[in-house]
Amino acid sequence: MSVQFGSARVRDVLGDLDRPCYVVRADGRVGATSRLPRPGSGVQVLAAAPPVSTRQLGSAAFLRHHGAEQPYMAGSMAGGISSEELVIALARTGHLASFGAAGLSADRIERAVLRLHREAPGLPWACNLIHSPAAPEAERQAVDLYLRHRVRCVEASAFLQPTPDLVRYRAAGLRGSPRAAVHADNRVIAKVSQAGTAEFFLRPAPADILAALVREGRVTAGQAELAARVPLADDITVEADSAGHTDRRPLVTQLPLVTALRDREALAGRPGGSVRIGAAGGIGTPQAAFAAFALGAAYIVTGSVNQACVEAGTSAAAKALLAEADIGDCAMAPAADMFEMGIDVQVLKRGTLFPGRAAWLYRLYREHEGLHDLSAQDRGRLEEQIFHRPLDEVWPDVAAYLRAHRPGQAERAERNPKLRMALVFRWYLGLSSRWAAHGEADRAGDFQIWCGPAMGAFNAWVGGTPWAAPGNRRVADIARSLLRGAAYHSRLAQLRFAGVTLPPSCATYLPPTGAPHSAGAPGEPERPSFAGV
Repeated sequence: MSVQFGSARVRDVLGDLDRPCYVVRADGRVGATSRLPRPGSGVQVLAAAPPVSTRQLGSAAFLRHHGAEQPYMAGSMAGGISSEELVIALARTGHLASFGAAGLSADRIERAVLRLHREAPGLPWACNLIHSPAAPEAERQAVDLYLRHRVRCVEASAFLQPTPDLVRYRAAGLRGSPRAAVHADNRVIAKVSQAGTAEFFLRPAPADILAALVREGRVTAGQAELAARVPLADDITVEADSAGHTDRRPLVTQLPLVTALRDREALAGRPGGSVRIGAAGGIGTPQAAFAAFALGAAYIVTGSVNQACVEAGTSAAAKALLAEADIGDCAMAPAADMFEMGIDVQVLKRGTLFPGRAAWLYRLYREHEGLHDLSAQDRGRLEEQIFHRPLDEVWPDVAAYLRAHRPGQAERAERNPKLRMALVFRWYLGLSSRWAAHGEADRAGDFQIWCGPAMGAFNAWVGGTPWAAPGNRRVADIARSLLRGAAYHSRLAQLRFAGVTLPPSCATYLPPTGAPHSAGAPGEPERPSFAGV
C-alpha cells in the first residue's frame, strides 16, 4: 500500500473519484491512499470516502425517465442560441439539452426538429415551449408542430398559469387505463422562478381546460381522464438569478420552497409528489453545481455558460463579450415579449449600451400617450441613436410585419397610439437580440445578450486556462467538468464533515489545463487535471 503525503499527491488521491479515498495517519504524518490499510500495518484511518459517480449526484429516476446518462441539462436559449449543434453534442454524451425555439418561426423550428430526430435518434433532447401572452398563436403553432413530429419532451418556460395548448400537449401523450398506471409519452419540464408558479405544475391540468379541449375535439375524453390523474409536469426546474427572464432570487431560498411544496403533495398522497425538482441559475462552477445537488436538486440546468461555447448559435462577437464578463457585468432591461407589463430580462452590460437604452424606452412608454406626444429632443434621440432613421419610416415596417403575422394586433394599433408606441419600441428590443446573434458590427452598441452571474463565475474559474478563449469551449466538456467537479466537492464535504482538515490547495477543483478535447462517448470518465500546490 502506498500512502501519499504532500498537498499535490493528496489532491491526486482525492481526485481519483472512481476509487475510494482514505485519509490516514502514518509515521506521525497525515496522508491519503486509495487502498484500505491492512490491520497491524501501523496506518490509522482517520476518515474514508467511497468512490463517487457523477450519476449519483442527482436523481436516478430523472436519468431513467429521460434516457440520460447524467443529471444535467442545458436549458433553452431563445432564438436558436441553444442550437441543434449544441443539443446534439450534449445528447451524444448522455446529457439532456433543450433547443431554443422561442422567437423562431414555425418553419425554422420544424427544420430543427427534423434534424434532431435525424442526428440524435433515441437520445435525450427537448425543445422549448414558451408562453407568449402577446402572441398566443406562436404557442399553438409550436404545440401543433411538436405533436405532429412526435417531440417527446418540452421545456415549458414563462408560464404564469396553465394554457390550453400546454395542457393539450401533455394530455395528447398520455396512455393507460382507469386502473393502471398512466404513462406519459409527452414529457414536460417546467421552468419556474417562484413557488406560486410551481404549484400549478404540481397539480393535474385544470378540469375546465380539459373539458373545453374535449368539446373542441383536440383531446379525447380518455386522455382528459388520464390527465386528471397526473401532474402537469414531470420535472420542475427552479430558476434562480439567471440570464433572460428572472426574478434574481437566490437558489438557496427558492429551491427549498418548491421542494417543500412537492413534499406536501407527496404527504397528501397526490400525484404531484412524484415530480422531480431541478436547479438552475448561477451554476457556473463546480462548487455551485455541488451546492445545488446538496440542496436536493434532482438535476442541474446551465444556461449562460453554454452561450459562449463553440456550438452556441450566436456570433463570435457576442461570445467574445461573454468570455470577458465578470460577475457584476449584468443588468436588468425591459423584455421585448412582455414590454407593456414591465417585465425585465437580465443581460450583459459590458461592451453594449443596450440596458440603458432599453430602460429609457420603457420610461418614454410609461410617461407618454404615443409617439406624437414625445418632445422634439426625445424624438431626435430616438431617430439618431435607436432607429437610425425617421420615426415616420419605422411604423410602416412594423405594421407590415404585424399584418402578415398578427393582423388583429395591427388593427388595434392603428386605433391606439399607446399600443403603436409600444410595438415600435418592441421592434427595437426584438431586433437587438438578433443583431447580437448575427454579430452586426454597426449595431454593436445595441447588442442584447442575455447573461447571468454564472458567466462571470465561470470565467473566473477558467481564467488562465485554454478555456478562457471561447473558441476552446465545448458544451460537453464543460458539462463533464462541472459534474466531475461537483463530485469532487462532495468528497471534500464528506471528509470535512468527518473532521478531516485538508490542505487549502485541495479545496478547489481546477479546470483542465491541457489542450481542449472533443466530446467523448456517453459516460466516458474524465480525469481531473490539477495544478501544482
